[in-house]
Amino acid sequence: MPTIIERQLAVRGKIILEAGRKASETVSSFRAGSAGTVRIGGVQFFMDAVISRMIGQFQVKWPDIRVDQSYGNLPEMQAGLRSGQLDLAICPLGVAEPGSELQFTEILPGRNVVAARARHPLFRKKSVTSNDLLRYPWIPPLPGSPLLADIHSILLSIGMSEVNVRYSGGSPMSVLNYIEENEALTVLPQSVLLAFRQTGKFKTVPIQIPQPDRSLGLLRLKDAPALPASDKLVRFITAAFDDLRAVILRHENAVIWST
Repeated sequence: MPTIIERQLAVRGKIILEAGRKASETVSSFRAGSAGTVRIGGVQFFMDAVISRMIGQFQVKWPDIRVDQSYGNLPEMQAGLRSGQLDLAICPLGVAEPGSELQFTEILPGRNVVAARARHPLFRKKSVTSNDLLRYPWIPPLPGSPLLADIHSILLSIGMSEVNVRYSGGSPMSVLNYIEENEALTVLPQSVLLAFRQTGKFKTVPIQIPQPDRSLGLLRLKDAPALPASDKLVRFITAAFDDLRAVILRHENAVIWST
């Protein structure tokens, strides 16, 4: 019959074996990319409207992969990757190089649209002209956003030297909430506006505007250690943007654009 000491040793042995088994499973899950943590950052408009939804869909399939999300423009994302605080960034990039130690992979060409609430008077017109856009106030994006330069370019192209601004500094959701309540206009990436198409509250004003020489893409450190969970998220987001590109193409073909 086992002694008290032998029984205690047997219990401790089982605990050690179970801990070893769990540790082995954790290592295997990490190597397979089915567990781990991915630190991702990006521009707030895209992260809130598009990427956060994709992350939610991703975690339905991979619930043991934790995703830590943060916000910032390109300089903050570059610094975060270089310092090891981020594994992955999703941001727009134009003609500037991402940096010799960084790798940029395009996932969506830059495409902006003028956005308004679905009940806006512009949608009662057969054809929208540049002069029509001059009659309404505009909501600029957050400071530091690439959209800020885009909106100035658009307004200059339609003959407005100064922006009629009634509201500024809001987050993406506050901008959409604002234009839902009045007749203000704003400029958004087409992918962001399409993310809210199911609500029926916002529409694309059917007028062609100057487009930026810029693309949305994945930014990563070239020589970063292998992170299977991060690679799995990258593949998921890339596939999701392939589907989104097809939706955007159908939308563009369905709209009769004014010049």
